Amino acid sequence: MSENNDKGAVQKLNAIKLLAMDVDGVLTDGGIILDAEGAEVKRFSVLDGLGLQLVMLSGMPVAWISGRKSTVVEIRATEIGITHLVQDCRNKSKALEDLIARYELDIEEVAYIGDDLNDLPAFRMAGVRFAPANAVAEIIGSADFVTEKAGGAGAVREVCDVILKAQDAWTEAVTVYLAKLISPDA
Repeated sequence: MSENNDKGAVQKLNAIKLLAMDVDGVLTDGGIILDAEGAEVKRFSVLDGLGLQLVMLSGMPVAWISGRKSTVVEIRATEIGITHLVQDCRNKSKALEDLIARYELDIEEVAYIGDDLNDLPAFRMAGVRFAPANAVAEIIGSADFVTEKAGGAGAVREVCDVILKAQDAWTEAVTVYLAKLISPDA
């Protein structure tokens, strides 16, 4: 992961208490497949899903904020355990503002992952801004960190790993995750 702004990278990562992100182009490759009946298909990375589960096991809330409404996204969010899913959201900064108020956070405690122009208002609100490698130039130019991987291909996992490791929460999150695999009641 590269940094656009090298001032206090670890300090910025340590402050994060909420991870919010766009869906299409961040959790997916941005493609939408529609069958003849209009049913939607999207491809999600299992790497991203596990990374998000680890972040949530560390106690950090995760939010998905999408400009579109999709049953496929609802299904994937439920599978992973995402509790903050905002869809059909024209003003993503308002949704992010609501989450900041709900958790009583300062801007520096909020991270946002975005890839396209409609993410810019929310992106600018966040204290720590991440862009997938294939994000548009305006997002990359405003990002604090740019992933090596593209959206839908492990970029979110890259963000999750770097946050957990910076916060010294990686080992505990992995330990709890593995314990739940062995004993689901753990």
